Amino acid sequence: MRKFGRVRRKRKALMKGLVRSLVLHEKITTTEAKAKELRPVIEKLVTKGRNDTLAMRRLLEERIGSTEASKKMMNEIAPKYRDRKGGYTRILKLPPRKSDGAKMAVIEFV
Repeated sequence: MRKFGRVRRKRKALMKGLVRSLVLHEKITTTEAKAKELRPVIEKLVTKGRNDTLAMRRLLEERIGSTEASKKMMNEIAPKYRDRKGGYTRILKLPPRKSDGAKMAVIEFV
């Protein structure tokens, strides 16, 4: 697991923010390392969202940290992948960022 130079709670907050942004916008641009770390997190949440129960709604709201985003996950995103066995996201590599040369990528839902 990548640490991103952050303590545990700030790393968790970073991932929660990235998950929320990806769910709301369905496509985000970030560093390649963050995108690769985000992929398994979002894939597990989509898999849980396919099972539309009250317990899963509450779990998603806790993990995503936003009522609006969790509703979108349950009502729009997860139903699209009901018949798909996995691989709900794709990572596309971009040219390096000009300021510091960091490898960039776009992560989006398939």
